[in-house]
Amino acid sequence: MGEKTRRNLYETFVGEAKAHRRLLAFARKADEEGYPDVARLFRAVAYAEGIHADLALRLMGEAVVKTTEENLQSSFERETTVSQVAYARFIREAEEEGERAAALVFSRARDVEEAHAALYKRALGCLLREEPCVYYVCDVCGYVVEGEPPDECPICGAKREKFVRID
Repeated sequence: MGEKTRRNLYETFVGEAKAHRRLLAFARKADEEGYPDVARLFRAVAYAEGIHADLALRLMGEAVVKTTEENLQSSFERETTVSQVAYARFIREAEEEGERAAALVFSRARDVEEAHAALYKRALGCLLREEPCVYYVCDVCGYVVEGEPPDECPICGAKREKFVRID
C-alpha cells in the first residue's frame, strides 16, 4: 500500500473514531434536553462513523492488527507510554493552569491506563491458559478488573454495582 494512502486511511480511522464518540456525547445531551429524535439522528450518524472507522482499519490490515501476542505487546507498550509520559504532562499542565478538575480526570485516566498495561502484561503470560477470563469495567472511570469486581473502585470510589461485565 502506498504511503499516502496508508496515512489517509489512518487519518480517516482517527477522525471517524473521534466523530463516533463525539456524536454519542451529542446524543446524550439531546436526550437530556428532551430531543429524542435528534438524539436518534446523532446515534445513527455515530453508528455510520463507526462503520467508516472499521472499514479504514480493515484496509490497513496487517499494518495495524497483527497476531494476538503482538497486539498484546503493542497495547502494553502504548498504555505504559501514555500513562508514564502523556498523562504526566497533561496533569502537570492542568495543575500549572489551576485546572483541578482536569488534573483529576487526567490522574484517574493515568491510573486506569497503568491498570490496563498490567492486564495486557498478565494476558501475555497467559495466552495458552484454558479457563476463561472474566473482565469487569467501572462505568464511571473505565477501570478494568479481571475476575469479580471490588466492592469499591480503587480509582474513583464507585460502588460494585457500577461495574459492567464484558463478554
